[in-house]
Amino acid sequence: MILILYAQPYDISATGFYFETAEQFMVKITNAKNDYGETVEEFEIQFIDGELLDAEFAKAFEVNQVNLERFFELVDEWEEHEKIRFIIAVGECGYSFDIENDDIDQLEVDIYEENSLKDLAIRFVEKGLYGEIPERLQYYIDYDAIARDLDFDHAQITIAGNRLIYQCG
Repeated sequence: MILILYAQPYDISATGFYFETAEQFMVKITNAKNDYGETVEEFEIQFIDGELLDAEFAKAFEVNQVNLERFFELVDEWEEHEKIRFIIAVGECGYSFDIENDDIDQLEVDIYEENSLKDLAIRFVEKGLYGEIPERLQYYIDYDAIARDLDFDHAQITIAGNRLIYQCG
């Protein structure tokens, strides 16, 4: 997996650099000097290349110099569904998350892989969430009306090309 980031110095008289690991960043930051030979200490970290999911994860993670090492660890450790849960919970629902102590599975977010709220309404009816509906009445169900109701507490998002519907806990 290729992951390329760029360290853009806040010092306008300094030049930034590309890096692929936290170790490369640490080596390059020690050699970073501005045009006057002074050490450059502060950088904005920019996501340049990699998986689309990791780009969206970096945005929600608000990757910076302080959490850069942990970001690289989690990109390798976490499964796709965990990154998606984080992106939605932190980036969309506004939950706070301590990357050192919190468990990603504790974030209260319901995520459904459906293309529309109508599809989710159909799924809910089929699962029996609206009670048992006799077969002869199933053709009269207004799924559009159910979808409108679901729209009050569910939202839609596209992450890495996948359409998802979620509900913040």
